[in-house]
Amino acid sequence: MTDTPRVPRAYRGAADAAPGGVRGGQYVADVTSEDAVVFLIGMRINRWRRVRSWWPVFTGMPRMLAELRSRDAGLLDARSFWSGRTFLVVQHWRSAEELGTYARDPSFIHARAWGEFNRTSADTGDVGIFHETYVVPHDRIESVYANMTPFGLAAAHGGRLRGARRTATIAHQRLATTEPDYVED
Repeated sequence: MTDTPRVPRAYRGAADAAPGGVRGGQYVADVTSEDAVVFLIGMRINRWRRVRSWWPVFTGMPRMLAELRSRDAGLLDARSFWSGRTFLVVQHWRSAEELGTYARDPSFIHARAWGEFNRTSADTGDVGIFHETYVVPHDRIESVYANMTPFGLAAAHGGRLRGARRTATIAHQRLATTEPDYVED
């Protein structure tokens, strides 16, 4: 194995050819903190006609994200997605402790919205809510982005050229992805 990073033939000219805002070529997330905290939060509309139940949940998240972007509470990045009845926000946090503090701090919108949901909508079944929290040690992360705008862990933690400063992690070893790969035609 060589210490010289390989660049897959398919991406050699991408850095110069990529449109504005797109990072051409292959990159990986550069998570240098001890852990990466990935938080998935969302809702599912179970009864479309019960707008009074789901509307506060639906409109609450954009307000919470605006609040988080205006204060340094630990949120690094957030992206929203929609699929049918389900709305999802993928968030990256600096630490699980900061995420927990935000969720329970009454000076933030979330704690009040959570209490209101519990009082008015939780027992109706009209709207479902969910969250999942993943605290991932940096040496268990494997990522790749090709011709992308900053996204995911790379948007939250920054990115670096794939193959540069190679650090084989447990995830890289399991997936056999310590080197940039290329599938021949």
